Amino acid sequence: MEHRIYPQPIQTISSPESYARKSFTDAREAVAALKALYERNTAFLRDAFAQVSKEGESDCRFRAFYPEVSLATATYAQIDTRLAYGHVAAPGVYATTITRPDLFDDYLIDQLSLVIRNHGVPVTVSESETPIPLHFAFLQDTYVEGSIADRLKRPLRDLFDVPDLNATDDHIVNGTHETPAGEPEPLAPFTAQRVDYSLHRLSHYTATAPAHFQNFVLFTNYQFYIDEFCALAREMMAEGGKGYTAFVEPGNVITKAGETSPSASTPARLPQMPAYHLKRDGHAGITMVNIGVGPSNAKTITDHVAVLRPHAWLMLGHCAGLRNSQALGDYVLAHAYVREDHVLDDDLPVWVPLPALAEVQVALQEAVAETTGLSGYELKRIMRTGTVATIDNRNWELREQRGPVQRLSQSRAIALDMESATIAANGFRFRVPYGTLLCVSDKPLHGELKLPGMATDFYKRQVSQHLKIGMRAVEKLAEMPPERLHSRKLRSFFETAFQ
Repeated sequence: MEHRIYPQPIQTISSPESYARKSFTDAREAVAALKALYERNTAFLRDAFAQVSKEGESDCRFRAFYPEVSLATATYAQIDTRLAYGHVAAPGVYATTITRPDLFDDYLIDQLSLVIRNHGVPVTVSESETPIPLHFAFLQDTYVEGSIADRLKRPLRDLFDVPDLNATDDHIVNGTHETPAGEPEPLAPFTAQRVDYSLHRLSHYTATAPAHFQNFVLFTNYQFYIDEFCALAREMMAEGGKGYTAFVEPGNVITKAGETSPSASTPARLPQMPAYHLKRDGHAGITMVNIGVGPSNAKTITDHVAVLRPHAWLMLGHCAGLRNSQALGDYVLAHAYVREDHVLDDDLPVWVPLPALAEVQVALQEAVAETTGLSGYELKRIMRTGTVATIDNRNWELREQRGPVQRLSQSRAIALDMESATIAANGFRFRVPYGTLLCVSDKPLHGELKLPGMATDFYKRQVSQHLKIGMRAVEKLAEMPPERLHSRKLRSFFETAFQ
């Protein structure tokens, strides 16, 4: 019988030199310190991996830790009560681990500036007790040869920390987090490892780097909208940008203002949910994502986009009109939602209401009026405000009709789709302002379905107008200060200071 020889257990751990805690009253200086510490610790892991890859063996384990930022306050803050964030709920110690401070530079400066100003105390930068997984220490687009694993005499997880899903969860944003006695309360809605997990997922699902995502996101369930968005964006770039600086397509293909997009810019194989970015300084541009059909995709992509802390996301797509008075091409501005998507039931109970957000609703309605040239009572001819139902069964019409139809009627629903309530619910859960503007593409309860020729004409005419409405609404939202846009309606009794 062959006897396998197992390596001796590793007895020593190699880490960077211990980092001395430093306090700051200037947010920019604090963020600079976070950057330096993060770069030092991730470079240590990258260098160690390069050494192990070359030698195939090591007699020690390599470990480096995420940076941490914290504050301690002994008093309640005297704050502007109109603010939804930027302060902690009560005296105490608060902390959060930090990743990619280069990517979150502006966000961190804004959030730390607010807590320093509102509480009159410094923030402290230190090393946390959370190890950085090797997978998250690599630079963007790093390629690791698969053959390296074959040369290692030990499993990789014996030498380096790997992602720990037991420590990667949504307890803070879900309001179920319980802080162990003696530990600081959370300062931010996501931990560093949860953020890193989503940053890697975003690259995988969208084929674009997280750095390209903008603060205003449009989700759609039809490729027609993407085609129109790309055509408009390329036209803008060719004409100098019209206020936008670049257009980014899957594969991180970048067209700068004043340039013409390369003719073969689209990858041969698109990712599951391709993203396109019309960039503006300060991340104030527009990201558009084709999420495809269904609530599962809608939840997946918003789970990950949320860690970027966008200022708003909107759903633009097609829906089934449920009222006989509606016509194909009419718009539906969601004011409430019926949730039969089921994908968020464990995170956000269905009895939780999803409030309409005034700033978003007004921006969408004004954008419809400006784009169509209609206003006041005349606007009601083409747009209806009401309840949108989201369901997880695309072929709900094939089931026994009395149950679904009765529920839809009792809810006063005026439209049905498979994504909008999911996107709104995750916006509510993650404190990201949300909104929905749909276009009626069929009326199944009334036997009104599009014939092939009608569909072609409909898409040519309506998609262009619908997209322009969504983009105009986003531009209106971008003109608002973030502190006005981030609604207090999305905040619970005990909230993190970071938005």
